[in-house]
Amino acid sequence: MFRFEGYTLDIARNALRTADRDLQLRPKSFEVLRYLLENADRIVAKQELMKAVWPDVIVTDQVLTHCVSEVRQALGDSKQTIIATVPRRGYRFTAPVLRVATGAAAAPQPALPTAESPPAGSDSGARSQSPSLDRPSVAVLPFANLSGDPQQDYFSDGISEDIITELSRFSELLVIARNSSFQYKGKAVDIRQVGRELGARYVLEGSVRRSGGRVRIAAQLIDAVTGAHRWAERYDRELHDVFAVQDEVAHTIVAILAAHVNRAETERVLLKPPAAWEAYEYYLRGAQAFFLHINRRTKASLYDARRLLERSLAIDPDYARAAAMLSWTHLNAYIEPFDGDYLSPAALDRALELAETAVHLDVRLPEAHAQLGAVLLFKRQHDAAIAEFERALALNPNLIDYRYARALTYAGEPVRAIEVLEATIRLDPFQPLNHSSVFMGQANYMLKRYEDAARLFRECASRQPNSQWAHLWLAATYAQLGQLDEARKEAAEVLRINPGFTIERYKRILVHKDPKDVEHRLDGLRKAGLPES
Repeated sequence: MFRFEGYTLDIARNALRTADRDLQLRPKSFEVLRYLLENADRIVAKQELMKAVWPDVIVTDQVLTHCVSEVRQALGDSKQTIIATVPRRGYRFTAPVLRVATGAAAAPQPALPTAESPPAGSDSGARSQSPSLDRPSVAVLPFANLSGDPQQDYFSDGISEDIITELSRFSELLVIARNSSFQYKGKAVDIRQVGRELGARYVLEGSVRRSGGRVRIAAQLIDAVTGAHRWAERYDRELHDVFAVQDEVAHTIVAILAAHVNRAETERVLLKPPAAWEAYEYYLRGAQAFFLHINRRTKASLYDARRLLERSLAIDPDYARAAAMLSWTHLNAYIEPFDGDYLSPAALDRALELAETAVHLDVRLPEAHAQLGAVLLFKRQHDAAIAEFERALALNPNLIDYRYARALTYAGEPVRAIEVLEATIRLDPFQPLNHSSVFMGQANYMLKRYEDAARLFRECASRQPNSQWAHLWLAATYAQLGQLDEARKEAAEVLRINPGFTIERYKRILVHKDPKDVEHRLDGLRKAGLPES
């Protein structure tokens, strides 16, 4: 048993408690805390901690980071005064610790030579008994589709996503990313468990029923710690009024959290939807199709999304969100070996044109700046690309776009890229493996941390066996590790997916700022046996 800062960790009962109540932790998060307490006299390396808690399973750094984040939330340790992160090394438990024997007659003994028992009258137990965060955290669960038609899921999902977008614009709120909150779609959930898993203090859930030209939206805000309902409302509107409902729901939530929210930011800042309802509907369908493509990685899925987005923009040429996402489809066509758009300057120019159009149509749209940054990277304008990503984050502090880390890695800042990726775990604890891990792996490769990179790329390749990128990076990484048989197997997978692959052609997409980084990449590919030309 351990005592620290007014908390007790009872190993026999697998319980973390304060003087008046038990605090909930998932089993692996509990084990992380236990191990850190047992080793509180030293820095615990990440790899050591992962091997201790997951002895028979390979896990990513992100999984560990999420568990540490959950422990910190339970302890109210937002400023890391209990568990400190030691950059590039690991974690250290910094608060004074007492190891307490479980027998009734046993007296508390110091756990460590450096830890001292708090003196009588100390205020160490006066710590707040409830978890706290610097910013109130909110998760928006996918609204249930009650229309009786599964084909209408895109509509209820779109309502949920727009509310997330609206709330994300408030810098005083911490808003859980769509990807993580949508893990609970279609599931019966315990709100308190959802709050613990997502690190959210409040959870918004609701439903959408669409019939003819009318829509009914119901929403309720729940305190995820106590399970108490803080607010609920139902809206019956004509379809063309649905945007006003989104405003009303979001602003009501902000009003409830007014004690924590800057009043000056409660003005409407989200991009106004297009005047034509039909354009908005095509955008929602196109967005849904594009995110499906991100996982499927097929030519058909990409062009399905593009067709819908082009239809949206044709109806309303001033719709910035549609222009930004349409740009993304052209950028993907440029970097994926689907057809003649692969590495085509015309495809990249079209992506740039659409991204610049989106920024011109709405200079305050974060997604437009992020998309422009993503395109400028492949135009080899590294500083301008990073500046656009930073503008996007200034406009929306809760924006999740893993491509920012890619831009940093290519600009020669892999350490900063890793820091950015780790920071996103708080907002997106269930982040897509293929998004975060491949970019984390790239940064580790450039830092010559090949073992870490190989582990991450293996996970990506297993999830997306028909995407050439994880196999390509894995081939280079294995080669740098001297595991040439494995490297050649991965090279064969690259050629299976893209028979026309050559190093000479691939060099056109290696947009590293430093030529030495390009050679570092090519060296691994050559050792793996991939064809030069």
